[in-house]
Amino acid sequence: MRQTQITFNIGLDEENVPFSIDWDATDSGTERKPAKAIMLSMWDPEEKGALRIDLWTKEMSVGEMNHFFYQTLMTFADTYERATNNKEISVAMKEFAIGMGRKTEVIK
Repeated sequence: MRQTQITFNIGLDEENVPFSIDWDATDSGTERKPAKAIMLSMWDPEEKGALRIDLWTKEMSVGEMNHFFYQTLMTFADTYERATNNKEISVAMKEFAIGMGRKTEVIK
């Protein structure tokens, strides 16, 4: 067995609002990379509940956030289908994401 590590560094202003986010991973083969937002979800087996961290920088625009959510929702649908083999729910999730994409003009 082996271990790998993913590290996030968050720069905070005086009001604890993120102004910078960067990350790296021991297996990525690249140097530290910048990001404007992260959404990290984890399952707590003891509490049987989801834990999450949602952060974004001051510079992230609403348009970028719309794209970020659209792409994340589409990815969640794919991940859900791989994890559960439930194509029907995956399709419903993608339909919701497409509707959101159209309303926010991510999809023209």
